[in-house]
Amino acid sequence: MASDTPRDRAARLDELLDKQDIRECLTRFSRGMDRFDRDIYLSAFWDDATMAAGPFVGSAADCWDWAVPMHEAGQILTHHALLQTTIDLDGDTAHTETYYQFVGRNRGELLWIAGGRYIDRLERRGDVWRIALRTNVIEWGSMPPPMAVPFSDVPGIALNGVSSRDKDDPSYQRPLVNRRAPSNPARK
Repeated sequence: MASDTPRDRAARLDELLDKQDIRECLTRFSRGMDRFDRDIYLSAFWDDATMAAGPFVGSAADCWDWAVPMHEAGQILTHHALLQTTIDLDGDTAHTETYYQFVGRNRGELLWIAGGRYIDRLERRGDVWRIALRTNVIEWGSMPPPMAVPFSDVPGIALNGVSSRDKDDPSYQRPLVNRRAPSNPARK
């Protein structure tokens, strides 16, 4: 019985690494869409992948061409937040279900909030996992009244960068550095 332990552990580690690669793939979709980074977005999909998102059904590249102008025209920013994910591995295929919350800060300052699930079939080709088919199940939506962005009136708050839908966003800064002076409001 003890001789099975190393093999079982190795199989479990392989599964864990596959699942981590899949989670990183799913995250690339959200980051690419929110930062308007087409390369990152497309790196989540195989070239022959199919997307079904709202009224759109087609390739991931064509979905980008449809969705980005819509988001540019309608929102100042978007967050495609991924929540829990289940991953069922079957050799070089995986089926996932990922709960998400979408928030768009509309140009008219209203918020557009929606939630649902991305249901994906991913394929491993070579050593790479990417989405082969995505279905977006939208389950709820809301447009709550807006409020001011917290702390936007703090002097120097933007010294570390501000949200941007391009590579000027602070998340691209390498190395990440702090440009703000120490400040503890509790000690003033």
